[in-house]
Amino acid sequence: MSNATDAVNDLALSACAREPIHTPGAIQPYGVLLVADPHTLQVRERAISQDSLLQQFGDPLGQPLDAVLGGVLAPFLPQLRRTAVDSSVHVGAVHLDGHGRHQLLVHRSQHDLLVELESPVPGQPSSLEELYPAIRRLMSEIESAATVPDLCQLAAQHMRAMTGFDRTLVYQFDSAWNGTVVAEDGNGVLPSYLDLRFPESDIPAQARELYRRNRVRLIADSDYTAVPLVRDPAAADAAPTDLSLAVLRSVSPVHLQYMRNMGTGASMSVSLIYEGRLWGLVSCHTAHARRLPYPVRTACEFMGQILSLQIALKERGRVVEERVIRRSLLVKLLARMAGDEDFMAALRQDHSSLLALTEAAGAAIVHKGDCMRVGQCPAREDILRLAHWVAAEHPGEEVFHTDHLAGAWPSAARLSDVASGVLAVSISQLHDSYLMWFRPEVVRTVRWGGDPRKSSDPGTALSPRHSFEAWKETVQQRSLPWTDADADAAHEMRTAIVDIVLRKAEEMAELNEQLVRSNKELEAFSYSVSHDLRAPFRHIVGYSELLGSSAAERLSENERRFLDTIVESAKSAGTLVDDLLSFSQMGRSTLGRMHIDMGALAQDVRRTLALDYAGRSIDWRIGPLPVVEADPTMLRLVWQNLLSNAVKFTRDVTDAVIEVGHQRSASEDIFHVRDNGCGFDMRYVDKLFGVFQRLHHEDEFEGTGIGLANVRRIIGRHGGRTWAEGTLGEGATLYFTLPLSTGEHP
Repeated sequence: MSNATDAVNDLALSACAREPIHTPGAIQPYGVLLVADPHTLQVRERAISQDSLLQQFGDPLGQPLDAVLGGVLAPFLPQLRRTAVDSSVHVGAVHLDGHGRHQLLVHRSQHDLLVELESPVPGQPSSLEELYPAIRRLMSEIESAATVPDLCQLAAQHMRAMTGFDRTLVYQFDSAWNGTVVAEDGNGVLPSYLDLRFPESDIPAQARELYRRNRVRLIADSDYTAVPLVRDPAAADAAPTDLSLAVLRSVSPVHLQYMRNMGTGASMSVSLIYEGRLWGLVSCHTAHARRLPYPVRTACEFMGQILSLQIALKERGRVVEERVIRRSLLVKLLARMAGDEDFMAALRQDHSSLLALTEAAGAAIVHKGDCMRVGQCPAREDILRLAHWVAAEHPGEEVFHTDHLAGAWPSAARLSDVASGVLAVSISQLHDSYLMWFRPEVVRTVRWGGDPRKSSDPGTALSPRHSFEAWKETVQQRSLPWTDADADAAHEMRTAIVDIVLRKAEEMAELNEQLVRSNKELEAFSYSVSHDLRAPFRHIVGYSELLGSSAAERLSENERRFLDTIVESAKSAGTLVDDLLSFSQMGRSTLGRMHIDMGALAQDVRRTLALDYAGRSIDWRIGPLPVVEADPTMLRLVWQNLLSNAVKFTRDVTDAVIEVGHQRSASEDIFHVRDNGCGFDMRYVDKLFGVFQRLHHEDEFEGTGIGLANVRRIIGRHGGRTWAEGTLGEGATLYFTLPLSTGEHP
């Protein structure tokens, strides 16, 4: 079809869906409709199918109800007044002289009281009692039906026997309001439609709403001539009258043409309601015009209610059975997760239960950048992209599912063999974390009752399709649809995972609080010990040096060497104590933030190190560095440690190069100090920033092993990161970052 024709068709179907079928302004020609004011009971609109009634009783317009039609309505006025809004009542029957016994029905809309007198049908049952044996047979047989299709087949047989129509169909709606004929009974006069599907546009939304409100709808002749409503001139400007509840309400000309195209002369529909929703229809068709009296229609309505109740019973039983099975699987999975620190690992151990929970072929968990996959599912990169798409397109949704992923996300077209359908539940409010189940493509053939792609001639008015021959469509890139049981089981699983993650987070928070207290106690102890040891070590150094100077002439060579060793050891221990004291102070002191020119600070620290590399040639390459907001004393210590390390570890290099550089990302400033010194083995990089961790022997390079631990602590308190890269014998690069938006971090 061309784009132009498609556009015309879309407009035509849209017009059909908007047609005001509840206000047709006319009735079918089988009786009388009086529209009265609900308070004054004065007739303000009427439709009378027989002119002889007007000649005999006069025009009822402007008259009170008790005075029209020879006063036959007078005895029923109390019942008419008591009719509740949005209700319909069969009041009884009245006899109109020369016109037979009419059924009297009253309906109350928001603004009107509708009184209908339905003319008699000769030779048909005149009371419900005559039809009770047929209803009783249905009730007896329906108890033995094991499944919903069995129920529908019994209903089709009994309903056709009751009405005498040529064909009776039971028509079930799907989630998109397409209908499928699930049961049928016929005499061969009309073609079989069993298992055919009919598009949603055949019964648009406003028509479905009328079927929901009125359980029985009869169109006795597809070629009838409608009887228009005539309005009292005093009410000429009032809105069109709502005839939704009226039995005689005229139907859309489009629907009448639809019936004629189907080859049906009369039809009756009985609505099947499940939990307040239109589940389907029992549609009765005959090749010729056929009227059914009110008692027969009432019996059919009763049968429809029985069928609706039995469908509800079977559906609820099936749902309960499914939920019991899913709940047992969920309990099994929960037991595993509760006993394992890592819920993802626990689910991997019992992947068969995880898949059976939603009857999926594959599953994946995306959590904190990790992706665990089981069964048949897409590649890791595709799953991560899918998680990102779900988060972007369906933010805040706890459950998302589709059986046609490629239709919603075109990138999934190449994943159809494993992921035509996806059911995803969010397991985090902070991250794009999802538990996903996948179903593969199921290529199947759908038999439609005619081509559902209605064609329309751009030059003509809207008309229904003409062909109802079986039309086959091959459905691809779709999985089996997800059921409510699947979605509910997935949601329960989500709730369980969130609860477990939260519980473990609370446990970690409690452990973290305990660690914080322990760290503070250790810092206090370290500070106290370090502070108290400083003086004794200084005394040892001082008195040893005095002893060496005062008794130098009396000391032997060995005694002088012993004394020098004491002095060096005491100095080394004193340095260690000073470093420990500095390390403990880094965790106890308050950050004093101010704007710091990092370039000036690095140059100043370099100058203070001049004595450490006196006599050596070092090529210093300090690039432009930004101004940051940080604690100046702490940042000086960072540069002191990093630059002194670079000086120390390049002392055996002839042409030493020390480079200081910077770059800025979207969220942080990144600094580095690079040298071409002795480097280190990356296998031990995790030890580099630890307390007392040394990657070289102290005989090669002096130091206490606390300097880089201090760097990590300082940068961590500023909210930054530290890491290192190196190659043994070629040099090392140490990095640290400061966030652009700084704040003290624990």
